[in-house]
Amino acid sequence: MMMPVDKKELAQYIDHSLLSPTATEAQIRVHCAEAVKYGFYSVCIQPRWVDLAADILHESPVKVCTVAGFPLGANLARIKAFEADLAIASGADEIDMVADLASIIAGDEKYLLNDIRTVLRVCQSIRPFVILKVIIESAALTDEQIIFACRTIEEAGADFIKTSTGLHPAGGAKLEHVRLIAQSAPKCKIKAAGGVRTTADTLAMIEAGASRIGATKSIDIINGFSPSST
Repeated sequence: MMMPVDKKELAQYIDHSLLSPTATEAQIRVHCAEAVKYGFYSVCIQPRWVDLAADILHESPVKVCTVAGFPLGANLARIKAFEADLAIASGADEIDMVADLASIIAGDEKYLLNDIRTVLRVCQSIRPFVILKVIIESAALTDEQIIFACRTIEEAGADFIKTSTGLHPAGGAKLEHVRLIAQSAPKCKIKAAGGVRTTADTLAMIEAGASRIGATKSIDIINGFSPSST
């Protein structure tokens, strides 16, 4: 994994995240302005705000990312697909869906494949394809369950495996889980999210194999970077 050499490169790893259900229009506008100012890869926001964010960011390189089946993952696959379809129609460039966690824990490959592929079909129904990231809540899983989830997600054809929603009581991204995901699904990229709050955290996740970071403390992360950080 190539390590960022300056703040501009580091910013391109970051999905600047504001997923609070109480976020207001004014906060979303500020959030989008921050993403443009600092050059973050995307804003990650609730579906409620995709239309607004897409309108604000349409002349900038900043992508619009949103969620489906968030935060529990227990919705029916067709409901997640419907959420993704509406979000894409509103201007979303990337979808972070929460996988069906019960099927991961039970080792139910058939159900999990259908869960992911139902959403993936929507994401690949237009050109260019919309990126699909699949959230597995790795902190709540055993290593064996993580390996099963990763291999199934890779087989399904999703673009990214994302560690966490950041809301599960078990916690967020852990370095050992990022490394395990990288080993288990080499064809998938990795988004580390949940508890990644400092420059040191971010660089460690990138070194472990993450090519995207979900963070709410994005500005602090950028401001804490210097060439000596690497």
